[in-house]
Amino acid sequence: MAELRVFSTKSYDRDGFEAANRQFGHDLVFLDARLDLATVELAAGAPAVCVFVNDDLSAEVLRALAAGGTTCVALRCAGYNNVDVGEAARLGVTVVHVPAYSPNAVAEHTLALILSLNRRIHRAYNRVRDGNFALDGLVGVDLAGKTAGVVGTGRIGAIVARLLWHLRCRVLAVDPFRDEHLLELGVEYVDLDELLAESDIVTLNCPLTEHTRHLIDADSIDAMRPGVMLVNTGRGALIDTSAVVDGLKSGQIGSLALDVYEEEADLFFEDRSEQILDDDVFARLLTFHNVLITAHQAFLTEEALAAIAETTLANVSAALRGDVVNVVGATA
Repeated sequence: MAELRVFSTKSYDRDGFEAANRQFGHDLVFLDARLDLATVELAAGAPAVCVFVNDDLSAEVLRALAAGGTTCVALRCAGYNNVDVGEAARLGVTVVHVPAYSPNAVAEHTLALILSLNRRIHRAYNRVRDGNFALDGLVGVDLAGKTAGVVGTGRIGAIVARLLWHLRCRVLAVDPFRDEHLLELGVEYVDLDELLAESDIVTLNCPLTEHTRHLIDADSIDAMRPGVMLVNTGRGALIDTSAVVDGLKSGQIGSLALDVYEEEADLFFEDRSEQILDDDVFARLLTFHNVLITAHQAFLTEEALAAIAETTLANVSAALRGDVVNVVGATA
């Protein structure tokens, strides 16, 4: 088949892609480098490249890819906010993505963050390792009877809503499209203002678009119930991080869990334990005892990695044949 250059690869990417490629036979070239204007020359001559969430697919990078002979960009993720889709179309570069690899993986991680943050598992773990068995400061609440607001009820958000319903929460939801199965359970679709005002927990499971960028800002934080738990496993820029820091300082936000961060491109997916972090906002977040952060690992299950690799390679095969399969912006 074709040569596929895979950017931003880690060991788990290589394992998954090599296993899945047995049925496709592509010539896989794994690159540690993140794709951007400085590294785009590494793609020269390859008909297809594979990228991840923090690779740069701006207009300038896409033009360089096209000039080097690349006709297909394969995202091994669902979101494509890092791609200039209009420029790709003008250049004749097909952009494909993985719309649903394992929504359970992200939904289950969302629930894990909620449970861990509520019961202070992260603090208790560190205490016990230090020989501190005191329970002061570890008091949580029963989730049963609390109101949970789910922003976005697509494939992932719908599962999050179901899981919270099974915990006997009252579940509110915001989405342009109502899920009939959730309605049958008793999930209530409301507008964002009502969700923010009534929810004890707000979880963000929607895509990042021009309309959802900084969906959670100073005004929306002020509109929330005091002491709210805010959880984001969607995209980092759904929240204005500086405003969230202010909300934590004032106590308006009672606790925060993040698997994504709006400036994560320069932080996540690398071992930086020997470095001084120069992101002052992120460093400030780490000082709060009521903040729990994971480094964009919600997708990271064996099942999800296998599905991502298989779907991505199938997408590349189809795109290079000229077929429309999981093409970003396609209507058919």
